[in-house]
Amino acid sequence: MPAAPIPPKISIVVPCYNEEDALPIFVSAIKDVAATMPEVIFEYIFVDDGSKDATLAVLRKYSAEDKQIRYLSFSRNFGKEAGLLAGLEASTGDYIAVMDVDLQDPPALLPEMYAAITQEGYDCVATRRVSRKGEPPIRSFFANRFYKFINRISETKMVDGARDFRLMTRQMLDAILSLKEYNRFSKGLFSWVGFNTKWIEFEIVPRSAGTTKWNFWQLLLYSMDGIAAFSVKPLALASFMGLLLCLIAFASILFIVVRWIIFGDPVAGWASIVSIVLFVGGIQLLCTGIMGMYLSKAYLEVKGRPVFVVKERSE
Repeated sequence: MPAAPIPPKISIVVPCYNEEDALPIFVSAIKDVAATMPEVIFEYIFVDDGSKDATLAVLRKYSAEDKQIRYLSFSRNFGKEAGLLAGLEASTGDYIAVMDVDLQDPPALLPEMYAAITQEGYDCVATRRVSRKGEPPIRSFFANRFYKFINRISETKMVDGARDFRLMTRQMLDAILSLKEYNRFSKGLFSWVGFNTKWIEFEIVPRSAGTTKWNFWQLLLYSMDGIAAFSVKPLALASFMGLLLCLIAFASILFIVVRWIIFGDPVAGWASIVSIVLFVGGIQLLCTGIMGMYLSKAYLEVKGRPVFVVKERSE
């Protein structure tokens, strides 16, 4: 008798940081969804990103009770990008989903996403929020400006409102894992590797428990990482500003010399001189900062340090 075919497996990758309250709610919700997909085997990979609360203890408990649940725990907090990479590397499924533990990414979309890949031929099904309702206005403003700006200066296009929540094939995941850079901006990497992607829109809901770990300053720094990772045009802009200031300075010198020769008018006005010096100095510092940002990224890359260090794992 021929052996029964092995059902496909979906790996659910969930980075966690101080999520002891959200974990039980998430596990219950994702198990309910998995029960509606009996044709699929599930594995759940939780990555504890150096949490300070009882997140690791909760994960130990769940892993001991359910062999489908696995976990990795970092030696310290390395950031969400590191947690995401660790979970993706540990996954063994034919299809891999990335989700947040706070249930702002609705698990109920998984059957639709799986059907789009297996029946419609997509390599990836990603999600995006249709509005920024409930978000502080200043945060929404800068988020919209970021997507407009990076899509203007980068050849890798990123979808406004894109979430990390997505389901992809093993082939696409292998392409992402082949990118060995230290400075990772996953939204850009998902777009850069290409593949046929379907987008699903949904209204984001409040967190199931806990509070967000991202403040405005962290998001600003994260956006700068994305700009540095996917465009070198800021360097060209710095060079252009330097050239423009040189031309303005040359024209100003020529004007002053001509005026002195024709009218004998001495140069006067310390206030205007100080203003010009401060303006030029500010431009120079801006350009130096832009170059320094790219240099710092190159410095981190060449050191060759690991993106994360695992202290404990369920295996």
